[in-house]
Amino acid sequence: MLERPVDTVRRKTDQSVGSALDHRAPRAATGATRRHRVSTNATPGEGAEDLTERVTSFVDHQVIPVEHEIETDRELLARLRGAARAAGVFAPSAPTEYGGLGLSMREQADVLEESGRSLLGPLVMNCAAPDEGNMTLLEHVATPAQRERYLRPLAAGDARSAFAMTEPAPGAGSDPGALTTTAVRDGGDWLIDGRKWFITGADGAAFFIVMAGTGADAATMFLVDAGTPGLSVGRHIPTIDAGFTGGHCEVVFDRCRVPSSAVLGEVDRGFANAQVRLGPARLTHCMRWLGVARRAHEIMLGYVVEREMFGSRLADLGLAQHLIADNEIDIAACRSLIRTTAATLDERGRANHETSIAKTFVSEAVGRIVDRSVQLCGAQGVSHDLPLARFLAEVRPFRIYDGASEVHRWAVARRAVRRYEAARTGGATHG
Repeated sequence: MLERPVDTVRRKTDQSVGSALDHRAPRAATGATRRHRVSTNATPGEGAEDLTERVTSFVDHQVIPVEHEIETDRELLARLRGAARAAGVFAPSAPTEYGGLGLSMREQADVLEESGRSLLGPLVMNCAAPDEGNMTLLEHVATPAQRERYLRPLAAGDARSAFAMTEPAPGAGSDPGALTTTAVRDGGDWLIDGRKWFITGADGAAFFIVMAGTGADAATMFLVDAGTPGLSVGRHIPTIDAGFTGGHCEVVFDRCRVPSSAVLGEVDRGFANAQVRLGPARLTHCMRWLGVARRAHEIMLGYVVEREMFGSRLADLGLAQHLIADNEIDIAACRSLIRTTAATLDERGRANHETSIAKTFVSEAVGRIVDRSVQLCGAQGVSHDLPLARFLAEVRPFRIYDGASEVHRWAVARRAVRRYEAARTGGATHG
């Protein structure tokens, strides 16, 4: 399901619908500004605060009021995407030369958070998974010809994509080193064989980025067009979430022949090149899901300030205030981790340790925030009169995709031990 952490491979691989309550409730100030990705300075650039405000207004006034209709009305989605372009908020993560806004990770933090206040906001703005992460990968790893063929239509919103790495047991999941899909040379071509599943967005994707083993402890990424003989998209796997266009599907490769020009990056460097995508994609997930959690918190605040019980407002009862305060604390902590990690990615280009920490904390905190909001809204919280019940179902898988929390904790602990041992012996280690 979506992408998994490649930095958990062996050490040698490391080296290589909206109710009126939504609009009455107060929102936390976003205040911070951002910078363009080509800058080497950690200070955000001018105009970013205005962009965030435009995204907030666009999502509040154009997306949230019709968010239930977007899922079934493709013409409405097209119209809203046109409105997003007109508002200057379309494709914030895509490079400027392909029509995007070219935002750095730090610049994306507030923008993607605001987009995520509706489950459909990122889809409308063309910064949803898996396309957003695939755009980053193509920008940095693809050849010029590949960028023209795949990145340009993706950035324009004219195509969707999928990232195919996860496999049924005993294949690759949170442990990419267990990869069973293979690619072997056949003359000037490659033949791909294997079975993937939980491939997000597979149904209707124009192309797939496929991870396949090409040697002992080595893998290569391939660009495979939909409709290529030997590639078949199977069933939608039923899951508790339903917010990803194209579902989570089984995908089979049966002697799927692709030319050598389909190699994305270098042969046998698939795990290393995938890091360009996976670290940032974990963090942009955190940004979007924080937006969902904030909206759940806002809806809950709108409820508790009006609900009367035991002779006072629910908002004035101590136990309720405890839950409200814990939400505020989790939101502030998530935002701080996201911004700090985004700055590290912008400055160093890689932040495996930091993204593991952020992904683990935010995925769990978002679940806590939404769950507390459901609890305080009582019967309405678990009904579909409010969107909270759906939010709860949508955010729960986040603790599993992009690498399960337990795997990230293992990686974080392993790095901590290596750093300590290196410091004690005077050696060096890299995260």
